[in-house]
Amino acid sequence: MPIKLPSFRGRRDTYPPDLWTKCPSCGEMLFNKQLDKVDRVCPNCGHHFRLSARARLDLLLDRDSFHERDEGLQSLDPLGFVDQKPYPDRIAAAQVATGMRDAAVWGMGTIEGRQVAICVMDFAFMGGSMGSVVGEKVTRAAETALELRIPLIVVSASGGARMQEGTLALMQLAKTVAALERLRAEGVPYVSILTDPTTGGVFASYAALGDVNLAEPNALIGFAGARVSAGTIASELPEGFQRSEFLFRHGFVDRVVHRSELRAEVATLLRFLEPVIFEEAGVEAATVPAFRPLSFLSSLAERVSDLAASEGDGRTPTNGRPAAPSTPASSSAPASSSTTLGPARARPSRPPGDQPEQSPSGAPAPAKEPARSRGQRDG
Repeated sequence: MPIKLPSFRGRRDTYPPDLWTKCPSCGEMLFNKQLDKVDRVCPNCGHHFRLSARARLDLLLDRDSFHERDEGLQSLDPLGFVDQKPYPDRIAAAQVATGMRDAAVWGMGTIEGRQVAICVMDFAFMGGSMGSVVGEKVTRAAETALELRIPLIVVSASGGARMQEGTLALMQLAKTVAALERLRAEGVPYVSILTDPTTGGVFASYAALGDVNLAEPNALIGFAGARVSAGTIASELPEGFQRSEFLFRHGFVDRVVHRSELRAEVATLLRFLEPVIFEEAGVEAATVPAFRPLSFLSSLAERVSDLAASEGDGRTPTNGRPAAPSTPASSSAPASSSTTLGPARARPSRPPGDQPEQSPSGAPAPAKEPARSRGQRDG
């Protein structure tokens, strides 16, 4: 009777995506539940996986403190854009996959009890591309932070402007930057958090304009891709180009913060970045003229021209102004308090050392007679 040996299945190279995730840095297979417990950071190599917008809000804000605003905003199709499939179909597919209306969500929340306005992007929704809805949400978050004078936090994760909306998407760059400029002028703090990836029009607008720019480790941050940049400069790019550590070394990012320390870092910054309180100007403050750049430059040009003219005349300027021309002593001398009845007589000049002596009372002493010989005295 033949012996039947048990059959062994070969080791599978694929795993269910809802159970395991392969780390792109070290290649380790990670159990998703364990990965979620460590904020989706690889315990072996420290690789930071991308987070959804809801997971990012849970990471940064106090528990159950987030209240979403404008959740009903949704992109339209004003251009009738069609590539491989119509633009509305792409939006519908992304909404089913992510459970979001668009690539950004904003609202009010608290960090260690301090109220903030926060806007978070999700790369899973059409690559986090910025269309009219994303730009509007960032702008409304900035305007609300200005109205309530509370800090603004924006977490960026985007591939750039949304091409399906054309020029309307590019106009969001100017709109968001204008809102942030009003925020800066009023002294309201703005913290920008750059995650992997932050590129294109988002990087060229609000993502890089924070009072403090934070970034996660090894995040891709830049405007154009590495191949485009290398082809433009026709040379090889340095190692680590467009990564958060590279930008930190060159001063474009203020700090690279591990995800487990990000909440504490933001809370510490908010304790230092207090909104500016403008006091009402009193009577004395109202009389102080405001700084006018054109007037300042005009006065500076006049002083420079005066200095050049004085150097050409050989005169020494005083306090930035040319010295007054020298006048004759007779015209500059002060007038005497006593009036003269007759014409003034010219007095013979004295040698410098032969000055008349004065008596202790201040009157001129009598002139001394010149010394004479004995024969002249006897005669």
